[in-house]
Amino acid sequence: MAAPVIDSTSQTPALPDFMSDPNAVLKDVGAHWRNTQPPDYTKTRKFYSETKQRNHEAGSLPELVENLVKNWEIEASFKTRLSDWRTIDPETFTFAVNNVEPCSAEHMLRVGTYNAIIAPCEYYDPVHSDFAASHKTFKRMMPAFAWEVLEVHSGPPVVCFRWRHWGEMKNDYVGRNSVGDKVAVKANGQLIDIQGVTVAHLNSNFQVTKLKTYFDSSEMFRQIDPEGVALRSSPKEKGETLVTDVKGQTLTDGGSSRGLH
Repeated sequence: MAAPVIDSTSQTPALPDFMSDPNAVLKDVGAHWRNTQPPDYTKTRKFYSETKQRNHEAGSLPELVENLVKNWEIEASFKTRLSDWRTIDPETFTFAVNNVEPCSAEHMLRVGTYNAIIAPCEYYDPVHSDFAASHKTFKRMMPAFAWEVLEVHSGPPVVCFRWRHWGEMKNDYVGRNSVGDKVAVKANGQLIDIQGVTVAHLNSNFQVTKLKTYFDSSEMFRQIDPEGVALRSSPKEKGETLVTDVKGQTLTDGGSSRGLH
């Protein structure tokens, strides 16, 4: 089935730059950036170009949607002032995953995209990881985490699309789970590839007013630890550490936990 199209000749206003250029918001030099300057997406874009599954026609709806979401991700991850986010309507924007209660733009700005998306589990819990820690956990593990649109099922103002998010596990995974234990998995060098479906509501300026995403965040951890060999480090009394595998079997009791950093 052919993808829905936007007749750019009949649209008012004209399409914004964040739908025609995946790096449009990186040029917002007057914005407040998390590290005082726009981030460098060179490695991620290169990895995307080399490993993507789709080659969307220039100006097609899948390409426009892909660019919009990529710019939204940049803003949500790196712009620290909500008024600088151009891809959303800050007054009405909400974000939800599966059947979880929707969160506001202010909430996402505070906790970060990873914590807004990932559900608590035996490998990770947003409660035990703030914005900075969450980004360190996943960006260190996967230095390049690319994203692409696979299919678009409906056009604006309500856009439904299927997507893919993938990267290589170059470094160890280290995070904290739902009971506060440190969880570590050695890097396996394998591809982590997750997919989902999102429904985006757009206003007349093509800004997002509502995002609803459906995917299984635990699938990422199943790919991170396919053999179930993660180590959990639980603090005990007087600086001792109890180390178990992800199933709870004790490996060491007392002293330091070798291999957990």
